[in-house]
Amino acid sequence: MLPVILVTTMTAQAIDIPHEQFTLDNGLNVILHHDDSLPQVVVNLWYGVGSKDEESGRSGFAHLFEHLMFMGTVHLPGSGFDERMEAHGGWNNAWTSEDSTDYYEAGPSNLLETFLWMESDRMRGVAAAMTQEKLDLQRDVVRNERRQSVEDTPYGIIWEAMSPALYPASHPYGHTVIGTHEDLQAATVDDVVRFFNTWYVPNNASLVIAGDFNPEQAKIWVNRYFSDLVRVNLPERAMPAPRDTPQEMVVETTDNVQIPLTLLAWHTPAALQDGDAAFDMVASILGEGRSSRLYADLVTDTGKALEVSAWQYSQKLGSVFAVSGKPTDGTTIESLEVKLQAHVDRLAAEGPTKDEMERVRNQLELQFIVGLEGLEERASALNRYHYLANTSDYVNQDIERYRRLTAADIQAAAAKLTPTRRCTLRVRPTPQEGAK
Repeated sequence: MLPVILVTTMTAQAIDIPHEQFTLDNGLNVILHHDDSLPQVVVNLWYGVGSKDEESGRSGFAHLFEHLMFMGTVHLPGSGFDERMEAHGGWNNAWTSEDSTDYYEAGPSNLLETFLWMESDRMRGVAAAMTQEKLDLQRDVVRNERRQSVEDTPYGIIWEAMSPALYPASHPYGHTVIGTHEDLQAATVDDVVRFFNTWYVPNNASLVIAGDFNPEQAKIWVNRYFSDLVRVNLPERAMPAPRDTPQEMVVETTDNVQIPLTLLAWHTPAALQDGDAAFDMVASILGEGRSSRLYADLVTDTGKALEVSAWQYSQKLGSVFAVSGKPTDGTTIESLEVKLQAHVDRLAAEGPTKDEMERVRNQLELQFIVGLEGLEERASALNRYHYLANTSDYVNQDIERYRRLTAADIQAAAAKLTPTRRCTLRVRPTPQEGAK
């Protein structure tokens, strides 16, 4: 039996993150998770806006706005947001994805009211304090981040090529989260203010308070600081039909690397939907650890690959499954692709062994439980479930998705990973000048 982690009940039978939930009249969802095992609190404010919601010609805007949210308000100008909480032992961070933008703070329990006031101040006041100087500064920061993560990172170009290879330009996932230099340069202060007024509203947000706090006092503070914020009619969201085949079957790129890389990608079911969990297990069987099929064969036994991996990237509108590898000297990128596909085909034909099912199920369950150890992780999970499953009370159903999977489910999932549904993305070394 796995150990109990803090106040979260975790056994082979059930997992629970005890909480209560309510909604303000303006639509703000509020979740309270009380845990007094340590004198700390976490505030997690999740906005249901990501790169999928960007207008044409404004790619990278959701991520740019994440940076702008730390540039100050009328009441907390400049770097006041960071300075005030850090002066009292708190810290904060944020992230942006295709689907969402998430802001969170952590610190001593006595900072809860401060955290709530500061987040409500940002929700009501960032646009009023926006200037051209702030936009120019953070635009340069994001463009440098793009250079570091895509242009100057080995194989970074493959992530840039993946979105347009898998999706049409009109699809919400048809461009990268980081955006293009051209679109970032084109952004104006009016664009920023309009984006804020459209998406950074209470009825597009969910607030989790987790940790050592008095729930009744927390409710008073939430009402005091958030209840007067105004509900806004949200734009109609694009809900495209699930994708089955990629836009392009083969994409060739070059980069300043010495070793080629191939990545085989397929469209798979959306996050938490039927089939999503099965592809997590397929990824683990194929590529999780040295005992996985790809590593044991292609790296350890035959030495055909230097590295191999497999993963399922789950998203709200549809997910992506991929296997990848770097060939050793004497192995072509095309022949490695044949071997990678052969392992997928073998899993589809024969299914997993009993030992593989037990090993992978145990791995995933352990990762799941360890992933909920921290207060920040639990706060984020509650918001994620609210956003993706329309209920914060989903943690037990989530782990059950993996527990009830059978070998036949894994075999059926692998059978969908056929060459005719596959996108092949290759990164080859950039030819050197004068090379023959």
